[in-house]
Amino acid sequence: MSAPLVYLDAATAAPLHPVARQALLAALDDGWADPARLYTQARRARQLLDAAREAAAATLGVRADELSFTPSGTTAAHSAVLGGLAGRRRAGGTLVHSAIEHSAVLHAAERHIAAGGTATSVPVDRLGRIDPATWSAAVAAPGVALAALIGASHEVGTVQPVAEAAAACAAAEVPLYVDAAQLVGRAPVPGGWSVLTASAHKWGGPPGVGLLVVRKGTRWESPWPADERESGRTPGVVNLPAVVAAAASLRAAAADAAAEAARLAPLVDRIRARVAAEVPDVEVVGDPVDRLPHLVTFSCLYVDGEALLHALDRRGFAVSSGSSCTSSTLRPSHVLEAMGVLSHGNVRVSLHRETTQAEVERFLAELPGIVAELRAEAGVVGL
Repeated sequence: MSAPLVYLDAATAAPLHPVARQALLAALDDGWADPARLYTQARRARQLLDAAREAAAATLGVRADELSFTPSGTTAAHSAVLGGLAGRRRAGGTLVHSAIEHSAVLHAAERHIAAGGTATSVPVDRLGRIDPATWSAAVAAPGVALAALIGASHEVGTVQPVAEAAAACAAAEVPLYVDAAQLVGRAPVPGGWSVLTASAHKWGGPPGVGLLVVRKGTRWESPWPADERESGRTPGVVNLPAVVAAAASLRAAAADAAAEAARLAPLVDRIRARVAAEVPDVEVVGDPVDRLPHLVTFSCLYVDGEALLHALDRRGFAVSSGSSCTSSTLRPSHVLEAMGVLSHGNVRVSLHRETTQAEVERFLAELPGIVAELRAEAGVVGL
């Protein structure tokens, strides 16, 4: 009899929250009509959309008319970057971003550069954090239109000094965009930002729903062809049942966030300590203290990351490796490269509301043997 499957990749997508499932099923009955129309079913759909927007905005502490729903977190990130740059084209053509932004932000930066703009990448230290002084100098340079900073690393869990970065941006009169995909629904988001994005399937909502928040007074112009929906910020009809489920699960996840962080952080501490002690030639990366409560990443020398993932999968463990967003390229993670840390045999473990201590203990019990077997197959012995 095979062992039960253990899902440890919540940073990619958390299991669907029970509240999301209930809301999704209920909204399928009432949320199928076009909320822009005037007949009875459409008005009911409009009520659902308005209620979802109010709930999500209240959870984030923003105005409802500042928040738009997008088809994904990636779309929200593209809109944030390209829209923020378009709205500030008179101020300049430079985007400042950290070297460890999500690939969606970096791809938007590439599009901006291809169109004649420029970008400044701010380096990080070995823990994966920007230096506030270097950041301040970058955003204070002439011609900076927008700054982008990930709130917390999706790969190594390090929390960025968002409040300090926001203060530097305010002093330079440069709007700050924060990719808060790993924070929203899990941890408080520092203030001072002008644009923010998040992704529902990171907190246990359904896939295919992103959040784009543009604060009042921020110069932002939609990079998409004109559309009257979602205040003109993103085109097309929203997936209303999924939006309702996303908003309901966000409220539920945020209400439990502090308790979940207190439960998961010791489990992550245990993984960090045990892996470092029991697996030879391993590097646990990211800040050991100022980090997300649910995520830990480590790299094993003399092991191929893809082979390690397959071996763990055969034993019933679902984890990710390297950059989960660029794994198909077979390139080392740009985040780990920017940090200057070991990228071979990289494993990211991210926990969620259904993760148990027993599952973590089973993972820790089996990992050293799996790594040793792979090293032996590669002819590496005696470690």
